Amino acid sequence: MTAPVQTSLLDRITNISDFIWVGTWNGQEVIPFPPMVIILFGVGLYIMIGLRFYPILKLGSAFSGLFKGRKGSGSGEISPFAALSTALSGQVGTGNLAGVATALALGGPGAIFWMWITALLGMALGFAEGSLAIRYREQTSDGTYRGGPMSYIMIGLGPKWTWLAIIFCLGTLFSALVTGNSIQSNAMADGMNELFGIEEWMGGLISAVAVFVVIIGGIKSIGNVAEKVVPFMAAAYLVMALLALLLDIQDIPEAFGLIFSGAFSAQSAVGGFTGAAIIIALRAGVARGLFSNESGQGSTPIAHAVAQTDDPASQGRMAMLGTFIDTVVICTMTALVILTVEGNFSGGGAAVKHAWQSDLTGFSMTSGAFAAAFPLQLIGVPLGTLIASLALMLFVFTTMLTWSYYGERAITFIYDRIPGSTLKGERILHMLWRVLWCVIIFFGASQPLELVWRLGDISNATMALPNLIALAALSGVVFKLARGDKTAGKDFHKETPEEPNEY
Repeated sequence: MTAPVQTSLLDRITNISDFIWVGTWNGQEVIPFPPMVIILFGVGLYIMIGLRFYPILKLGSAFSGLFKGRKGSGSGEISPFAALSTALSGQVGTGNLAGVATALALGGPGAIFWMWITALLGMALGFAEGSLAIRYREQTSDGTYRGGPMSYIMIGLGPKWTWLAIIFCLGTLFSALVTGNSIQSNAMADGMNELFGIEEWMGGLISAVAVFVVIIGGIKSIGNVAEKVVPFMAAAYLVMALLALLLDIQDIPEAFGLIFSGAFSAQSAVGGFTGAAIIIALRAGVARGLFSNESGQGSTPIAHAVAQTDDPASQGRMAMLGTFIDTVVICTMTALVILTVEGNFSGGGAAVKHAWQSDLTGFSMTSGAFAAAFPLQLIGVPLGTLIASLALMLFVFTTMLTWSYYGERAITFIYDRIPGSTLKGERILHMLWRVLWCVIIFFGASQPLELVWRLGDISNATMALPNLIALAALSGVVFKLARGDKTAGKDFHKETPEEPNEY
């Protein structure tokens, strides 16, 4: 008699995660379109049409307002540019280096086309999130501004929607501790170990101390660091990628040809053209694109809510610009490097020309492509690998800074719903949270991550669903904000005070 097959916790979590984001169960396709992708894609398309393609038509003016945003022109905590930098520091991370490679491995070059389409729809979601974050933000009794989906749910939809805001906050806490902390700290420790031979526990300690030094000062300190680090970080990475592309510039037309033809033909990653359905490319591009830019997830509006501006549409344009920079600019450069750089790669036991055709996966594929472009050895490591790894570590560090604030905002909102909550109690909670955050960085640096990644996928969906419901419900307000009506929509400020016992 055959013994029953035992299903492990990891198997159960993997099935739930795969069903949400891929549409499979036990490795078998259950539905052709994954549920979470359908919802994100659908709400994004609806808002884009309702905005009459405003995010695309206003992209030029969004870029022109980028430098004007360095100085605040209204109430808030940090400049609009610093708010964008803070949001970008959370967006730009492992998804831009490892996520693009995963999309190519799963869906071939055609996945990049669908990643672009997702980014364009994501810009509509980004505008909605950024504009609502300013329209429905809160000011505490000590004059501090703050907001995010939990605020525009409560203030825009009313106190009867408190349950939805609480679900969003629980999902945010889960995502913050898992994807915004443990996964990032592990990547940071691995990078330190690989490059400098530092043991993982020491790498975790160094990361925890460095993060604590910044987050102890709150959102103003985080915004100040992000405003200085993120533009330099992104520019340096793009210059590096551009140099890599120039070395194999003759392959760029072919790369774009593969992207466009692969989006509408039976192209797969392994073995070139082997009959994989178009839907595989679409699904891979959409899922990885949304993972990278976080549009619709509800994280970035928490940063945009504290911008020094009284114009919701202006910050909405900043928010949609973040999606464009993250995916259309940075992810595209990563994809082109992987598709064009030539090297000595191996795929399926045979020699292949490009990294995307090889057996490499995730960040190893990206790192391998850069190593092929810059093979000069430094400290025993190819220059390309060194630069890519340092870029990833810097991306990861800023991500941990920003997500600490997202988690702090979520736990504060939940605390303020408890009778007897006070501003003093909030300050104590903030300090405890920041200490806890750094303790988890230390321990998370040396933990096995497969289960954590799967839990993170589930928690991200727990964040996104309540936020997307709110965006759909408040879509009429978003459309009016885009037309210049700064006070559009109902306002439930009086019914939903932040500190119930102090007003």
